[in-house]
Amino acid sequence: MMLLVACSVFTSCMGDENVDTSWRDANLKFYQDQLQLKDKDGQPFYKVMVASWDPNAQVLMHWFNDPNTTAKNLSPLYSSTVDVKYRLTMYDGTPKDSSFNMTAAYGDSIFRTKFSSVINGWPIAITKMHIGDSCRVVVPYNQGYGAYDYGGIKGYSTLVFDIKLVGIPFYEAKP
Repeated sequence: MMLLVACSVFTSCMGDENVDTSWRDANLKFYQDQLQLKDKDGQPFYKVMVASWDPNAQVLMHWFNDPNTTAKNLSPLYSSTVDVKYRLTMYDGTPKDSSFNMTAAYGDSIFRTKFSSVINGWPIAITKMHIGDSCRVVVPYNQGYGAYDYGGIKGYSTLVFDIKLVGIPFYEAKP
């Protein structure tokens, strides 16, 4: 029994051996750099958005539109189904995914989803948006795909999404 425990501890400690530490470090540095980024007036470029359900979960958001123009529009709940258009790039600008490359069943380049089907960073950001908002969202690895590779995305990847909230086809009331 002791040997089994010792082996499992030993092998679990070896998990980071295969991690590309330069990739991880570059992604972590990029996120920290974005936190410090200022606009032309010296104000933070991004707003830090914290999940209401987890004070340790955050993403960075920058609105491309004036949020005052969309403030009266509907904003999704965590239980809503949303229609978005998006582009995903890595921290270094490498494109990875886009709704513009999909066959759109719900309209031109629209991706329809519930928040339970996407990475943790999406509901943090999109529940802060109103219909018509366009935002850049920087998602740290722990709110994205985590420490493990997923498809063509390496573990520890900081994800950069440009997202437009197009609609909320299924808005559900809070219980």
